Amino acid sequence: MTNAEEPHVLFEKIGRVGVITLNRPARLNAWSGEMAAGVRRHVIECNEDRDIGAVVITGAGRGFCSGADLRRRQEAPPAGEQQPQQQRRTGTGGGMPVPELFTSSKPIIAAINGPSIGVGFTLTLACDIRIASDQARLSARFVRIGLTPELASTFFLPQIVGLGHAAELILTGRIIDAETAYHIGLVSKVVPPEKLMEEALALGEEIAFNPTQHVRWAKQLLYANATNSQLASVQLVENIIFGNATRSAANREAGAAFVEKRDPDFRKLGD
Repeated sequence: MTNAEEPHVLFEKIGRVGVITLNRPARLNAWSGEMAAGVRRHVIECNEDRDIGAVVITGAGRGFCSGADLRRRQEAPPAGEQQPQQQRRTGTGGGMPVPELFTSSKPIIAAINGPSIGVGFTLTLACDIRIASDQARLSARFVRIGLTPELASTFFLPQIVGLGHAAELILTGRIIDAETAYHIGLVSKVVPPEKLMEEALALGEEIAFNPTQHVRWAKQLLYANATNSQLASVQLVENIIFGNATRSAANREAGAAFVEKRDPDFRKLGD
């Protein structure tokens, strides 16, 4: 297979973690239509696979994703792989928009191994957790190239780093290093490049140990309630899902494991 024929996205299962790798290393994994479709397809496949409890997204070679491939502009929309301009900006083509797909999926960890620019930056914001190599460089570059932010980044970024830091990153379009990203809370950990996937997989396995349905319920609550200022509404939703959880086989298994002084085995429940 020649380089031109290589898939733009690779996938493998490591333990209970699905690993999605952006695979255009010669172009620092510049975003393409094929890449958009591949990421979407593999996230959906992971959501449907009972043996996967978490997902890691990373990049091949030196980069995470250097942004849209300007040489293939018509083939490189934002992550919804659409063609019409409105669809390109909202991520609606090809099914559920990527922000909604990611926030409703099993937990997704971005392992940012290098440049994470433009759509390569906003894609990580839709992930649940971001960890970075000390070689990572991140930027919401849009205003520097005559564009504006997309992929719901103006929703996610202020929640992750606060309005002040978000405004500075978006309005300057500057590139920041991994330590700065850690300092402002954009990434939760910075590690040497050779440790990045080890850390990401360990985190994925820690999440995947837990009962899958309960993890997804917890994630659902996080995204539903993070911007809800009505405390009574927050508690109402929590109480409904908490009630479902108390009646679950996983909750019974956790109780039995506590009494028997052992780790719970949620996998035997088919969860």
